[in-house]
Formats: sequence, C-alpha cells, structure tokens
Amino acid sequence: MRGDWDNLHTVMMLVRTGSLNAAAEALGVSYTTVSRRIAAAEDSFGTQLFERTQTGYVATEAGLEAARYATEMELTEAALRRNLDGRDNELRGRFTITAPELLLHHHMAPVVEKFLQHHPRIDLNVRASNDLLDLGRRQADLAIRISSNPGDDLVGRRLVEQETASFARSDLVEAMTRDPSAPVHWLGFDFWTSTPRNTRPEYTDQRILLRYNDMIALLGAVRAGLGVARMPIFVGNAYPELVRAPILPPQPYTDILVLTHRDLKDAAKVRAFKDVLIPHFREIQSQFVTGEI
Repeated sequence: MRGDWDNLHTVMMLVRTGSLNAAAEALGVSYTTVSRRIAAAEDSFGTQLFERTQTGYVATEAGLEAARYATEMELTEAALRRNLDGRDNELRGRFTITAPELLLHHHMAPVVEKFLQHHPRIDLNVRASNDLLDLGRRQADLAIRISSNPGDDLVGRRLVEQETASFARSDLVEAMTRDPSAPVHWLGFDFWTSTPRNTRPEYTDQRILLRYNDMIALLGAVRAGLGVARMPIFVGNAYPELVRAPILPPQPYTDILVLTHRDLKDAAKVRAFKDVLIPHFREIQSQFVTGEI
C-alpha cells in the first residue's frame, strides 16, 4: 500500500514540477527512482500516464486525472495531520519554521536559541526561503513573511512594521552629499523599469547601473561600492560599511507577519514559539524603522 502511494505521489509531483529532475529534487530521490515509480504506477493502473518525448515526460489525460486524485489525497492527509497536531499539547517532536534568509541571518538566532533552551525536546527545523511555502501541505508549521496577502487559510498577526530607505557605502554617500549634481548609479532589481520615485530633487543625474534578481547579490554590489540601493531598514542597518544615502527619504514598506494555518493556531509548539518570537521583535522594532515618517 505504501508503495502504491509513493508511486501515485510521484505521478503528482512529476505533473506539478514538469520534469524528472525537478520531481526528484522535490521528493528527495534520484531521477531514476522517479522514472521507476512512474513505470510502476502505469503497470498498476494498466494505462499510460505519461508520453515520453524528446523534451521530457508529458502527462496524458489519465496522468492528469491521477495527479488530481493524488492531490486530493495529499490535502486530505495534510488536513488530518493539521487537525491532530492542532490538538497536540505536548512540546516535543518535529516543528518547522520558515523565514526570509536575511531575517534569519540577522535577527532570528536569539529567538531560536531561547526557544530550544526552553523546549529541548522539540526537533526544530528552519527553512530559509522568501517563498510562501504551502502551510496547508505542512511544508512548514509557522512562517515569517513579508506579505500583504498571506492567503485565506492562514492566520497570524503583524510581527513588526518596517520601512525602506536608500543605502550605499559610506565613502559613496559622502561624495553624493558633497556634490548632488554628480551621477548617481542605482543598483536595482530585474523588474525595475526606472529609478525610484520620490527621490530628492537636487539629485538630477540618476540612472540604473545594474539589475539583480537576488537580494544577496545586490547587497554584495552595494557593499563593494558599486552604487546605491533601496532596501529594508533592517538590512541596511546590519552592515557597518553601509549608511543611509540622502537621495531617497524613508518610505513605509510591507509588514513582516507571523503566520500559521488556522488548524494549527492553538497548537502547543506554535504558541510556544510565538511566546519567544513576538517579545523579541517588540524589543528590536527600532531596527526596522527610522522614526522619521
């Protein structure tokens, strides 16, 4: 029975991800195991679930139907686990949280340390991700996210409000302050089509020098002195070589939320983690805002 579910689950993941390699990575197995499970599922159901083409596996109508049923089974199992875990009053066992990498790097270590000191029987797993993992499918039990639309099945609260501002290396900021007419090189993201709005009018010569698809890479360029970038206050404040650049006044930014699935909101591990998390961020609120707005 377990093997049948493994095979059907593999069919679902191949449909969901679109390739053998991606499905293998999602399942934590080799691509040959994925191929073997697909063949076993086809043998079991007596029908072809995927066409083998030069570009990869393409789901047939039967394959899509099998994936739909597997998804329903997955959601039903996840709902049962959430329901049972929501009744769990024991502070032990596996517990998974997820948060943006930069927030984990700069502010979450004290929370994790204190939580584990208080609850040593909990097997804490931390996933660094900027994506809103599927809490309904138990990819995580609790998520810390920068979001204005967390989803209908999730409940939570604002953890901390935050602002953004422009930052650059201190020597570059000194030069900008001395001569606002000098060219200003912005480091932005690949979706930028123009320089930021609401910059100070005395900085008349602005252009985008580089675009990035990743905040870590952009940070490296800012710290190397390649230009000025807009970023959350807590990120800029974390690096001693960076200072606020006067070109862009602080602006409100999306709140940081702590979220969980509504079925888990009263679970003991969720409540225990929040009991450590929320007071910590209340104490460090000043690192996320300037107090100037």
